[in-house]
Parts: sequence; structure tokens; C-alpha cells
Amino acid sequence: MLELNMYRKEQTVLLHCIMINMQQGRIIKIISNQYTIQNEKEEIIAKPRGKMRQQQTPVVGDFVEYEKIEDSYRIHKVLPRTNRLLRPAIANVDQALIVTSLKDPDYSCHLLNRLIFLVGLAGVKPVICVTKLDLLEDPEEILADLEKYKKAGYDVVFSNPGSDDRELQEILNGKVSVLCGQSGAGKSSLLNRLNPDFELQTQAISKALGRGKHTTRYCQLHPVCDGLVADTPGFSSLDFTRLDTSHLDACILDFKPYIHTCRFKDCKHLNEPDCSIKEAVNKGEINASIYEDYKNIMEERGKKL
Repeated sequence: MLELNMYRKEQTVLLHCIMINMQQGRIIKIISNQYTIQNEKEEIIAKPRGKMRQQQTPVVGDFVEYEKIEDSYRIHKVLPRTNRLLRPAIANVDQALIVTSLKDPDYSCHLLNRLIFLVGLAGVKPVICVTKLDLLEDPEEILADLEKYKKAGYDVVFSNPGSDDRELQEILNGKVSVLCGQSGAGKSSLLNRLNPDFELQTQAISKALGRGKHTTRYCQLHPVCDGLVADTPGFSSLDFTRLDTSHLDACILDFKPYIHTCRFKDCKHLNEPDCSIKEAVNKGEINASIYEDYKNIMEERGKKL
């Protein structure tokens, strides 16, 4: 019995020592199997333990527990997440800036809608950031369309070369944000204006890759406007077939005033009678393109089931 008690004490002391050596930090960059972790005291590069990679793969934005073993660092645990985006792979973000180009590439309300849906399903607040307004000769029609998003309750900000970006800086202040949008929409250029220290890195990558290709090859958190901003590889199409879209309607601000007033509690707003959302669309109270894309996604999803 004495030997058993001594063994238990030794195990308790050992566990206490391990806990003392454990540190916590946020992953700010991942390249290959190297994870850059940052906290108030240090910035280090670590690798996950073998068993951990089989359980839960860390992503940028994750808070993790790690320890130093001789001359290297090992990640032991991913702490609970508040949210997680699948593409880009990032966790614990406050908001997603959907960078929307008005020209080169041309404005697409359908791509914008799908990005709004995507970040909404992940529990992340969408913010619409409009770029390249200065390249349009006749922007009235597009501006009128963007006004519909403002009316629904979405934050819409504009950023162009030469602007002070004061409104955007206020939105980013103290927040963890992710930039997402179509390739060439101006995400990296936007970061350059907000943080000039980032410019040389982006220019070097752009020259190596060539115009029209992705200027961002991996996800990384950058210190911008007293917050953290992730620039992510661009994309032009989104696949919803692998996502749970059963609560998509609750993620759309346009629907919120009407969502609980339909005749049926489980109304999907497709073919059901007395649907308040369909009635609001017909009256022009809901952005028709938002509803059109919602309907297309739900029907696509239904065909896959």
C-alpha cells in the first residue's frame, strides 16, 4: 500500500511539472508542418504531437497548449473553438471581410451572396468590403444593388487607393478578421494600404507568380489596426454540398424579420404555402438575388441527399 501511495504521489508531481511547462498561444501561421505560435511572451515554431494529428488538426487562429522539449516545441492540445471556417481553414475569428471587386474581376452578387452564406453558416459575422469603385465609369446600378445589403443590416465599407480607410480601420480595431473573396479582388492590396510593412512581401510574391494568379498561398494572421487579419488564397466557386444547410435561413439577415412568421414552423421557404419570406420577395422587401441563391443552394443540397 505504501509503495502504491508513493507511486501515485510521483505521478501527481510528474503531472504537475508537465502542467507547469505547458504554455498557451494562438497559431498565427502554418507552413507545411511548421506551426508559428504567438502569445504575450514569445513567438515560436512548433510541431503537433503524432497522436494529436490523428484526433484534431490545428488550424490558423486556434488557441493551443504547447511545451518545450529540449530544443523544440510540441503542440499537445487544441483548446475549444468559438467557430471554424472550412475554406479558408481558420478558427476563432470575429468577422469575415468579404472583399468584393467591382471590376477586374467584375462584380458578382451571386458570389457575394454565397460568401455571406458560407461565413454565416460558420457563425462568423460577414462584413462587405467593396474595392475598385474608382475603376467604374458608371457605378450607379451596382451601388444601388449594394444598398440592398445595407438595408438588410450588413456592414458595407469601401476601400480604394488613396482613401484613408478610417471606417475600415474602426471595424478591424481589436478584432480577429479574415479576408475572403475572389482571386484578384484586392485582398493583399488592401492589407498593403492598412499596413505598409506588409507591402514588400506581397510585391515579391506577386512578381514571382505573375499577374492574375493567387498572390497568397497560405493562411496567416497579420497585425493590422490593433487587431489580427488573415489574408487567404482566393477562390471563385463554392461548394455547399458537404455543409449542413438546415439552418441557412437563420443566417441570412434579409430573412430575419419574417423567418418565424411562416405558416409552418419547419418551412424551408421553397414550395410551402403561406411562406412569409416568399411573400416578402414578391413584394420587393427581400433582395431577390439573395433568395434566388438561397433557393438554388437548398435545391442543390436536396438533390445530393
